[in-house]
Amino acid sequence: MPTLADEGQYIGSERTYYRVLNEVGQQHHRGRAAKPSRHKPTSYCATGPNQVWSWDITYLKSPVRGHFYYLYLVEDIYSRMIVAWEIHETESAEYASEMITKACMKHSIAALDKPLVLHSDNGSPMRGGTMLSTLQRLGVVTSFSRPRVSDDNPYSEAIFRTLKYRPEYPRSAFADLESARTWVHGFTQWYNKKHKHSGLKFLSPIQRHRGETEELMNSRKKVYEEAKQHHPERWGKRSTRNWDLAEQVWLNPDRSMADQKLQKAA
Repeated sequence: MPTLADEGQYIGSERTYYRVLNEVGQQHHRGRAAKPSRHKPTSYCATGPNQVWSWDITYLKSPVRGHFYYLYLVEDIYSRMIVAWEIHETESAEYASEMITKACMKHSIAALDKPLVLHSDNGSPMRGGTMLSTLQRLGVVTSFSRPRVSDDNPYSEAIFRTLKYRPEYPRSAFADLESARTWVHGFTQWYNKKHKHSGLKFLSPIQRHRGETEELMNSRKKVYEEAKQHHPERWGKRSTRNWDLAEQVWLNPDRSMADQKLQKAA
């Protein structure tokens, strides 16, 4: 195009040229290197607790400038319950493998009918040899985010945001490693047992994890129906709030696959 312009001619824009080349099959990957892969990670569906876990590491400020404490945290994507966490002064595949081993023992993962799926990003503690060999020994299926794609690990990102936006989260830094551990312990107790999670229609994660969903939701439906009967003018023709909570929770779903499975379930 610039060459033609130098000759005083204009036929079309650069975008037009690429569109025409694409239509006649002449717009291909060039070079000897393999074409970059852009596939989404494998989709997984959890229909109960301890089927799919997500984990990651986040920084916590220390009193020393440029030095951080590292919070390792594992969350069950079905119940959103924190199933394991530890804080260390370094990132390490060894620390990660020890944490996952203890979590699998605590939640009796070896006794499950199907293997646990553990999702993470591509950090060195996640892909370290010690970690991978530990997961293989435990019979855990590994799942990884795409490189440089942050939203492939949404559950871990969301819980870290909740943690760091708590009103009592230190504005400056934790005084020491023990202070950081004490604070996260308190946060975990609140999050698992008291936090009314919007993604769970305001159940706490531990209620969902224990299988109390049906009983609690039926009770809420009854309360709302009775309220509507006593004060129908507040609702008019509208129905009461929908308290049905989906029994399928997807990790990086293929949209067409997820829609198809939901239609079958219905």
